Amino acid sequence: MNNTDLIKKFYESFANADADGMVNCYDDNIIFSDPAFGELRGKDAKNMWRMLLSRSKDIKITFDKVKADDKSGSANWRAEYVYSQTGRKVINKISAQFEFQNEKIIKHTDRFNLWRWTHHALGWKGYLLGWSPFMKKKIQKQTNQLLKLYTKRNRL
Repeated sequence: MNNTDLIKKFYESFANADADGMVNCYDDNIIFSDPAFGELRGKDAKNMWRMLLSRSKDIKITFDKVKADDKSGSANWRAEYVYSQTGRKVINKISAQFEFQNEKIIKHTDRFNLWRWTHHALGWKGYLLGWSPFMKKKIQKQTNQLLKLYTKRNRL
């Protein structure tokens, strides 16, 4: 499988709520990062996708502009879902960068506007505070605590 197809398989699995399909695209030593979780490695990165799909029954994933060569690749993707803590609809547009080795993704970096995400997810509080380092740190602490709890409960 070429790396363009690997990226497509990752997002097609995501769109079909197939966490195992997603994590099978990752190397065991994957390094993932994004504004909401910070940096995650190995099983934590894989379990993040499992957790997110287990919590998001209504998520809609679309992707485009997939490009890849032997070493690196990119894609744009969009997630639409209802944020469970507030019941607010979120539309998040993400730019993804990938690095590959041995037909697996070894590094995955998602970039998105955290201020815009907090505005969608949290409403006026997110609009007022979403840009701040304080809010970013608070979000990362909360998401990582949820991930640790999910991993412990599911014995992963």
